[in-house]
Amino acid sequence: MKHKVLFVEDEPDLGNVIKQYLEVMDFEIEWCTNGATALNVFKEKAHEFSLLVIDIQLPGMDGFELAERINRINSDIPFLFLTARNEKKDRLYGLKLGADDYISKPFDIDELVLRIKNILRRHHVTEKNRQLIGITTCGDMVMHKEQFKISIANSKHVTLTQREFELLDYLFQNKNKILKREEILENLWGENDYFLGRSLDVFISRLRKHLNSSKKIAINSVYGVGFIFQVEE
Repeated sequence: MKHKVLFVEDEPDLGNVIKQYLEVMDFEIEWCTNGATALNVFKEKAHEFSLLVIDIQLPGMDGFELAERINRINSDIPFLFLTARNEKKDRLYGLKLGADDYISKPFDIDELVLRIKNILRRHHVTEKNRQLIGITTCGDMVMHKEQFKISIANSKHVTLTQREFELLDYLFQNKNKILKREEILENLWGENDYFLGRSLDVFISRLRKHLNSSKKIAINSVYGVGFIFQVEE
């Protein structure tokens, strides 16, 4: 799977060179030339990006302000600053904002690629640790198993009941497969009777409501059979 990078650089020649080189290195690049545009793109597609590369000296909203605003949307997204300035206070401020790295212009583009790969490798380890403590990502949804909470596309958390979360987790474990109603009831709650069947319909309806804002997940009915939890990765 290609990593998608949001790249923010206002210098057209440099931006074009970096974009093309990163694409040759098998990254998918979305290039913006100012902070306001980049912020709008991130708001729409936050779940798609693996990393941000942000130039500090941008017209209008600078790179620091952009990073601050993006952090309010998703504080887990890794980012790297580019700058033509090499002042200690800028570097410290960038790191204070949570930057994973900081590279000064002019730079060797192979060094930039190496730093990006190192950040993504570290972030991957972090994701594995998150899973060990019960945090799982599915499409544009994050599931917090210990708290019965979910969030869609970096929105606020929604708390489910225990049975709703059990059902959602079971559907997730069997994503993109047709599941029979009786199979769900027997595997989850040990029996298949009328009252549990009615409860299942209620839970499905509630989960659909919670997942309504997702662009990658849907619970679809299969007439006369059951359901399919469709996930676009």
